[in-house]
Amino acid sequence: MGSRLLLGLLRLIQVLPLAWQALLGRAVGVMLYAFGRHRRRVALRNLELCLPELAETARRRLAFEHFQWLGRSLLERGLLWYAPPERLKRLIHVEGDIGFAQSTDQPVMWLVPHFLALDVAGAALLLFQSRPAASIYQRQSNPVFDAAMRAGRTRFGDAAVFARSERALPLVRAIKQGRAFFNLPDMDFGRRETEFVPFFGVAASTLVAPSKMARGLGMKVQPIVATMLPGGQGYRVRCLPPWEDWPTDDPVADAAAMNRWIEAQIRAEPAQYLWVHKRFKTRPSGEPGLYRD
Repeated sequence: MGSRLLLGLLRLIQVLPLAWQALLGRAVGVMLYAFGRHRRRVALRNLELCLPELAETARRRLAFEHFQWLGRSLLERGLLWYAPPERLKRLIHVEGDIGFAQSTDQPVMWLVPHFLALDVAGAALLLFQSRPAASIYQRQSNPVFDAAMRAGRTRFGDAAVFARSERALPLVRAIKQGRAFFNLPDMDFGRRETEFVPFFGVAASTLVAPSKMARGLGMKVQPIVATMLPGGQGYRVRCLPPWEDWPTDDPVADAAAMNRWIEAQIRAEPAQYLWVHKRFKTRPSGEPGLYRD
């Protein structure tokens, strides 16, 4: 019952002007920062590891700002899941060639790092271009939220989602049938299909599967970065030029290059990256953990 009430609240809030939703979302973020001790500690530890050049007070200010964007991203799910497509098209400001995937016959991978507005990128790619899409998502333990997430991410265009726990074959089949792959490669997924390569100078368990898949299927890789704009200004989705030198025949070097690119994007918008995720949870054999649980 509680989850249905929460989804009903999101459906009601999304009719408000975005500026009002942004204020509410930032207030939610302040509460999350104040009471979400565990996630606050994770964010501060990640910032300490990744941006050691910042003073502690600066990292705390950055974490506080991050949580306000996080609150917005949670509250504005209702907008993405329930608002009319015409309204979203007015709010999403696209930069670059969002139609690249529909202009090529080659398989396409959209490489989308975990900025808090990544669901905006997914909506934009379904609203503003016509190529069918496929993505992977983390199945939610709450079946009501799981169904809402799946429905919200597939309500525009022709989209298919596969749970991360499923075998890779259905996804590969979908790509071979012409779907572009919306890929979120920058989380700690453990040791399967990963190598330890630097991320802000720290060894991070990083997927090599994107490189191997792109090479094996002859995919063109287009990076996409989505961010929230202040107040009621909406969202920015940057569709960058496809990479010409990625993948190579060295998936480990490709993983390192991908991380360097993501680092550069984070430095441009540090408060909007997903710092509450334990990016360095998996450690090389013999190394101690980096988080104090």
